[in-house]
Amino acid sequence: MNLLPVNTVIQGDASKILQQFPDKSIDLIFADPPYNLQLRGSLWRPNLTLVDAVDDDWDDIGGFEEYDAFTKIWLSACKRVLKDDGSIWVIGSYHNIFRIGALMQDMGFWLLNDVVWVKTNPTPNFHGTRFTNAHETLIWASKSEIAKYTFNYKAMKSLNEDLQMRSDWLLPICTGPERLKVDGRKAHSTQKPESLLYRIIIASTNPGDVILDPFFGTGTTGAVAKRLNRNWIGIEQDEDYVHLAVERIDKVTPSSFDERLYDVRTPRQLTSRIPFGQLVELGLLSPGQELFFQSKMEKKAIVKADGKLLYGETTGSIHTIGRLLMNQNPCNGWSVWFYIDETGTLRPIDYLRVELRKKITGHTDLE
Repeated sequence: MNLLPVNTVIQGDASKILQQFPDKSIDLIFADPPYNLQLRGSLWRPNLTLVDAVDDDWDDIGGFEEYDAFTKIWLSACKRVLKDDGSIWVIGSYHNIFRIGALMQDMGFWLLNDVVWVKTNPTPNFHGTRFTNAHETLIWASKSEIAKYTFNYKAMKSLNEDLQMRSDWLLPICTGPERLKVDGRKAHSTQKPESLLYRIIIASTNPGDVILDPFFGTGTTGAVAKRLNRNWIGIEQDEDYVHLAVERIDKVTPSSFDERLYDVRTPRQLTSRIPFGQLVELGLLSPGQELFFQSKMEKKAIVKADGKLLYGETTGSIHTIGRLLMNQNPCNGWSVWFYIDETGTLRPIDYLRVELRKKITGHTDLE
């Protein structure tokens, strides 16, 4: 599969289908795997009505050993296709999320947060034998400790009345018109609310990114991604769910086709995405040109064609060579290297980045 099948639902086993995907091709993964909770016997309310619980065949994986093996297979497949700077969200209940989290750490994922989805309207514990199970846990992780994952911090703050977004999210479960039904019964026993996916997608992606959901169900991820001008790929084994998801997503029409309305990045975020090498590619700096460390003419490095610097016998990025000259102290290369422009003026290289950003985004500030 040379090209990603974006904005489509694929029927089948995710672990097998993902074998056809290119390495490092996905920006974000949202996974809602089977909980493997399997209730023992039917659950009845005090008024003798039957609770529509999770008793589907797809949720029955087996014992702990079988579930761990199942989890390792799909997590490995997901890690291969995830971009180095991508991230993954996994949701689960107390039955499975701790096993998944441990396996993720064993596999090299770097856990960024555990987020608690607190349900405003949970199903009661009808027998009164335990606490009402009123939350689910999400694990948000990057592919590695050094990954430069997307986090639209200010957008999250804006959604929370300009207060820093916390890791406890108070959201209702999926009910009313949003809940898909077939013959009067829930079409899917664990359909997630669109508000949950909205927050995840806004937090972790930008327009044009590709979002993978390997346990697509009835298509909540795809529906919200389409609303927010993101690309998506859904993989689902159950043919009935596939049909429901396709029908549901086909009905979604973005409220506007103006891409600016869906890009929640700040100008500073856009700036940080301009690599130093792009200045060389565009001819703003040239191979062989001298850069001066902290405007000191005696400390200089040479720009290479690949966007690295040559300092003596050492080659590295603007940040690496800067750290070398600062005795390995933290260094932002954009602020310590200077160049001489065509008028003979000594300027910081960040001046070129700011000017380029103005041309690309139209922004003149960094906040």
